[in-house]
Amino acid sequence: MTSQDYQHNSSLRESIAGRLSHFEQSRQSHTSPANQGTPLISAAVAIAVSKLTNSQNACIYLTKRSTNLRKHAGQYALPGGKADPGETYQQAALRELSEELGLRIDSSQILGTLDDFSTRSGFVITPVVVWDDSTSALAPNPDEVAQVFEIPLQELINPDLISLQETDTTPILSLYVPSIGNRIYSPTAAIIYQFREVGLLGRETRVSHYEQPGFAWR
Repeated sequence: MTSQDYQHNSSLRESIAGRLSHFEQSRQSHTSPANQGTPLISAAVAIAVSKLTNSQNACIYLTKRSTNLRKHAGQYALPGGKADPGETYQQAALRELSEELGLRIDSSQILGTLDDFSTRSGFVITPVVVWDDSTSALAPNPDEVAQVFEIPLQELINPDLISLQETDTTPILSLYVPSIGNRIYSPTAAIIYQFREVGLLGRETRVSHYEQPGFAWR
């Protein structure tokens, strides 16, 4: 595939939405078998398919969280957070996009969802894929976001993208992302990897079994 396949246009939108519509999402239990049935907190992240600043090609946004945050400070993450009482995961994802990046997207721009991912830190994350065709500049909230990265979709289909680190249980999945010059780890890496597999390549790939590194447990 070439960069032409990932231009930010209606054809790409229809392709991603169509693949997501045929994917049977898996929803996770809100209790943690690894921690004697402790209730897990509902959360959502947004995979916002946007246009690169200096190109017609598409990207997704990845953030580096502020070091002042109580949870996962300084880690790479998709925009997102826990759902407020009475809030759906779709509403939570759109709200977090607005609060973190100043990106206001209507619910009609939601393309679909991926599998829930239960984290060691006590959340059940639902990834929501949205289409961003706004022309407004991002306005990152410095209280939550230290830096925003544009990750070209072309990078995500690189066959050398993923790495698996063996453990006593299941492997830890990580991705090396050239545009940030660093490696990201699950759960964020697993969610992005499933977006690539399902949304971009049309493969029914599951990721909820992948382990997370120790620093992500806190």
